[in-house]
Amino acid sequence: MIEQATVSAFHADGSATVLRDDGLLVDVSAGAVAEGGWRSLRPGQRVTLRRDDDGSVTGVLRPV
Repeated sequence: MIEQATVSAFHADGSATVLRDDGLLVDVSAGAVAEGGWRSLRPGQRVTLRRDDDGSVTGVLRPV
């Protein structure tokens, strides 16, 4: 599943918190951030989330 979000916060450990377009705040692991090739993210930045069947975020990708 693919969905759009806006970065709310980028944390020192490489993880992030994003605000999905449906209004839900989601914590994203450092591994999911790295999967998209990011070294860092900035608040307000638009991203695309890739989620698996159980709903966990597996990748933070460049926006489409």
